[in-house]
Formats: sequence, structure tokens, C-alpha cells
Amino acid sequence: MKFFIDTANLDQIREAYDLGVLDGVTTNPSLMAKEGIKGKNNILKHYVDICNIARGGDVSAEVIATDFDGIIKEGEELAELHPQIVVKVPMIKEGVKAIRYFSQKGIKTNCTLVFSAGQALLAAKAGATYVSPFIGRLDDISTDGLDLIEQIVHIYRTYGYDTQVLAASIRHTLHIIKCAELGADVATCPLQPILDLLKHPLTDSGLAKFLADASKTKTK
Repeated sequence: MKFFIDTANLDQIREAYDLGVLDGVTTNPSLMAKEGIKGKNNILKHYVDICNIARGGDVSAEVIATDFDGIIKEGEELAELHPQIVVKVPMIKEGVKAIRYFSQKGIKTNCTLVFSAGQALLAAKAGATYVSPFIGRLDDISTDGLDLIEQIVHIYRTYGYDTQVLAASIRHTLHIIKCAELGADVATCPLQPILDLLKHPLTDSGLAKFLADASKTKTK
């Protein structure tokens, strides 16, 4: 399973890359605003900066438009920025039409805001490169988001769709592990849940014992 980091923070992207686990980046307007990136030119430059840090990994850049012509215009502009750019398109009727257009043009897409297997099926048939089910937001309304991952993976494997299941809205380490068990192609989340995978109390206690024993072997 690939790890994408869901952020627009360049330092966090560098940290994930240096850790050796970064396969790509997902962003959205909210994450850009969180980093204080304002103005079209600054946002476009920031996408390029992210691509340069990710070094070969796909970088999802989201369109703002919701009409077909607007999505196409924004998406083509984003795709021209860098070969790593993946155009992030919302799961709406005009978005699905745009995904088909981009697919025919050889432009990678990420269909976002997916909350049902039916939506995921439409995205795959339209030729989406990635589909992003938001599991954390489903959990928020007392629906098991992991069930949706399982459904989509099963449907895609059954019919041989090439669309990759990109599990989004991941909140914690258990989400990551369960998505890996269920066969999701990608997990995207903030840096912290990835760092939390490093942690285990037995690792901490074992290392403390090793270090204590090692100190006893030192000669004065």
C-alpha cells in the first residue's frame, strides 16, 4: 500500500520523504488556506514546490469549479504545471463527465468526496486514476467507513478496474492498518498517524533495557 501525505505543509512533506515512506501528496483549498497560501499564482507555485519535494510521487491538486467547462479549464491548467500533478475532481455529474474527458486526454485524475460504492463505480467507469472514499467522515455519522473500502476493493477486483482505491479522511493508525488489510491501494492522511505507526510500548521498554544493559558493558 502506498502512503500519501494529506497536507500543503512543505516541512511535513520533507519529513515524510526523508522517512522513506512518501509515495505522493494530496491537497485541497482548505489545506492551502491553513498554510496561508493565497492568490492563484502563489497556489500554483506551491503545487510545483510540493512536486519537487515529492520527487516522482503523484500530487493531487483540486479544482474549484463545479461546471464542466470550468473543471476542464482549471484541470488542464493544473496538469500543465508538472508531470506529477493529478487533477482532483469532485464526485458530481459534471465531475464524472470531466474525468472521462481527462482520461481520454491522458491526464491523471482523483475523484474526491466519494461516500458510496455506486459513486466509486461511476468514477472507475469514467476512467479515474484514483477514487477517494472519505472513511473518517463516514465514521463521524455512525457509518463504518472501512465497510466502504471493502466494498469498493471487491467491486474493482471483480471487474478488473484499474482505478486505485485511495482511502482518505484517515484519522488514526488503526484506519491505516485496516485499509492495508482490506487491500486499499493508497492511504492518505496527515503526517502524525504515519509517525504513530512507529510507536509501541514494548519497543520503548525493549530499547530502554538494551541501552541499560549496554551501559553495563562499558569499561571505565
